[in-house]
Amino acid sequence: MDQKKKRPDRADRPSGEIVAGRNAVRELLLTGRSVDRVFVAKGDGRLGELVALAKEAGVPVVDAERPKLDAMCGGIAHQGVAAVTAAHEFASLDDVFRLAEVRGERPLVVVCDGIEDPHNLGAIIRSAECAGAHGVVIPKRRSVGLNATVAKASAGAVEYVPVVRVSNIPELIEKLKSSGLWVYAADMGGSPYREADFDRGVAIVLGSEGGGISPLAKKRCDAVVSIPMYGRINSLNVSAAAAILLNHAAISQREGGVSHVKEK
Repeated sequence: MDQKKKRPDRADRPSGEIVAGRNAVRELLLTGRSVDRVFVAKGDGRLGELVALAKEAGVPVVDAERPKLDAMCGGIAHQGVAAVTAAHEFASLDDVFRLAEVRGERPLVVVCDGIEDPHNLGAIIRSAECAGAHGVVIPKRRSVGLNATVAKASAGAVEYVPVVRVSNIPELIEKLKSSGLWVYAADMGGSPYREADFDRGVAIVLGSEGGGISPLAKKRCDAVVSIPMYGRINSLNVSAAAAILLNHAAISQREGGVSHVKEK
């Protein structure tokens, strides 16, 4: 008779898993491990302590119907609450700038303003790594998180590119600008991207699949750039657009000058 495998401790389980049940979710939050989302049953007043704990840890809390929780947990007794762990530890903005400094390169950052499809986010992270970008930024809300599907779609790039999660994209854009980066919004109606100056520290802001970049985030950017379209379809998939712009920015930075400071 085969000997049963020892059940691993929760901390040893693979990232991107579902952790269900009040005690299990509380324990997970207290460990400080990166958590993508906490889902709580709508109208369950007994979960206030866990909701407060999640918010204190900066983890987004999502109200969910019980059938959705049942489906997520696959028969596990969830007691009205389940958490999804992040597929990789989140980084800080300082980590992004530190990586650029260590490499002796001008910063190249991708800001994803509300990407909802995990395959798109994974593909963007993959393109960012291929272009030598120093970080990808995502918002805490109204966006896909750093889940297992994203990690798989990135083809391993999530292991090499710092991913930062922030509460407010417009505020993040202001921080990037104050750090000397020139921030380009990738959207329709902008100047052709080949006419823009990417020969500097650059951040490229990409909008959601349906709504594009939020008006306030777009307003905070230094300029808007577009990719010319020559066919009947008027736009590219966001991950395809990211690949084109990132590759262009990477080539511009490596073949251009050495200025690190944004021109006033």
